[in-house]
Amino acid sequence: MNIFNWLNIDSAWLLVIDIFLLLLVAFPVMVIILENRNPIKTLAWLLVLLLLPFVGIVLYFYFGRNYRKVKIFSRKELSDVESSKQLLQPIEIDVSRIMTLDDEKIKSKIHLAKLLVNNSKSLLTENNSLKVLSYGKLTFASIINDISRAEHHIHLEFYIIEDDQIGNTIKNHLIQKAREGIEVRIIYDDVGSWSLSKRFISQLIYSGAKVFSFMPVKTYRFANKLNYRNHRKIIVIDGKTGYVGGLNIADRYNRDESDPAYWRDTHLRIEGDAVKSLQFIFLTDWYFMSGQLLKDNIYFPAHDITEKHLVQMLASGPDSDWSSIMQTYFSAIATAYEYVYISTPYFLPNESILTALKTAALSGVDVRIILPMQIDTTLAKWSSRSYIEELLESGVRVYLYKKGFTHSKILIVDGVFVSVGTANMDVRSFDQNFEVNALVYDQNICELVKATFFEDLSNSEMLSLNDFSKRPFSQKLRESVARLFSPLL
Repeated sequence: MNIFNWLNIDSAWLLVIDIFLLLLVAFPVMVIILENRNPIKTLAWLLVLLLLPFVGIVLYFYFGRNYRKVKIFSRKELSDVESSKQLLQPIEIDVSRIMTLDDEKIKSKIHLAKLLVNNSKSLLTENNSLKVLSYGKLTFASIINDISRAEHHIHLEFYIIEDDQIGNTIKNHLIQKAREGIEVRIIYDDVGSWSLSKRFISQLIYSGAKVFSFMPVKTYRFANKLNYRNHRKIIVIDGKTGYVGGLNIADRYNRDESDPAYWRDTHLRIEGDAVKSLQFIFLTDWYFMSGQLLKDNIYFPAHDITEKHLVQMLASGPDSDWSSIMQTYFSAIATAYEYVYISTPYFLPNESILTALKTAALSGVDVRIILPMQIDTTLAKWSSRSYIEELLESGVRVYLYKKGFTHSKILIVDGVFVSVGTANMDVRSFDQNFEVNALVYDQNICELVKATFFEDLSNSEMLSLNDFSKRPFSQKLRESVARLFSPLL
C-alpha cells in the first residue's frame, strides 16, 4: 500500500496535486532560465526546484534571485544621485595621465584604470596619503583617535557592529561627538549586525546620531533580500580622512597576536582626493536608506595633501550593471607578468577567476594564495578546499595560515597594483554583496602590503600536491559535497 492509498487520496486528486505542483514550479523555472546566468548555477537551482518543489521555491525567493538583473534600487534613484558627482569632478584626473609618468610598471596597468572608469565610473585620483594598517589594535586606535578629533561630521558604514568592548568604546566616542554637535551618521547591515541590541542603537540615537539599518529583514517584503547584504566597511571623518578594508567593529578583530583566536586583517587609512570618492559611496548608500541627498561642499572639503599615490575607489553590488570587482580581479590576474599574491578568508571563485589563476601559473607567473587553516564557516571551508588540488596541479602555491584566522582581503600584482577592501575571492562578493575596494597603483604602497603578505607566509603552512592528493577519502567527499552547494551561496 503506497502513501497516497494510505491517505485515501484517489487518482483524481492526485492529478490535481500534480497539476498544482507543475504550475507552482513552472514560473520560477522559467524565471531562472530567462536570467541566463551561469549554467552550473542554473542547473543547481533547477534540480532543487524539481526535486524539492516547496522547499526549493522558498529557498529561491529568499536566496536565489538575480538582483543584478531586477535591480534592488531603481535607475531613477541612481540618476538623482548622479547630480552630486559634479562635486567630484575637480579631483578626477584623466587616465591618460598615467602614460606621462616615468614609472613603466604603473604604465603597464593603465588598462585596469580604464576598466574601472568604464565598468563603474571609478574616478582615478592622485593627491593621496595612505597608511597600511595590518593589525586590529593599531587600526582601532587610529580610528578612535581620528573620531575624537572630528570637527563637522563622522560617517560609518559597517557590515558588523557588535555590542562588545570595542563596539561600546567606539559607540561612546560617537555619542560624545554627537553631544558636541558633530554630525554622526551610521549605516549597519541588518543581517551582519543581527545581534546588535536595541539599547546600543537607542543610546546613539538619543545622543543625536542618525542610524539606519541596511535593508532590514523584518517583513515578507524584505525577506527576499536576505542574501544581498551590505558588506562595506567605510569611515569618513570631516570629508578629509577615510578608512576602508576588512575589519568589522567587533572584539575578535581587536585580539592580541598571541591569542589562539587572533583575527588577522588589513585596512587602509586615506587622506586626500580618494576620500571624496569614499564619501560619495557612503552618501549614496545614505540616500538609499534615508531619502536624504547630502551634496553640500562641506562634505567634500578642500585639503592640503600633496603626496602622489594613484587611487581608485571601486564599489560594486547587485544593483550595478557589471560585476566590477570580479572583472578587476580577472583582468589583473590574467595580465600579470611577474606575480600574483592573494590573501582571502573565503575562496569560492567562479570559473573565470579559477581559469585566470591556473593560466597565470601555467604561464610562469608566481601565483600564491593564503587561505585560513581554520575558518568560521564549515561549508565555506570545505568548498574552498575543493579547489586546492587543481590549483596545485597548475603550479599555484597555496598556503594555510596558522596564526589564528586570516580575514585579510588583498590582491597584489607585479609590485605596482594592490587591492585592499571588503571583497572576498568568492561568488558572494562578486555578485551578491555590496562591496568596496581601494585600488592603488604605487610601488611603495605595494611593497608595504607585500611585506605583510610575506609575514603571513611565515606563519603559514605551504601545501604540496603530493601530500594533499593523499588526503583521506572522507575529506574529499566533504569537499565535493560542499562544492555542489557553492553555486547556491
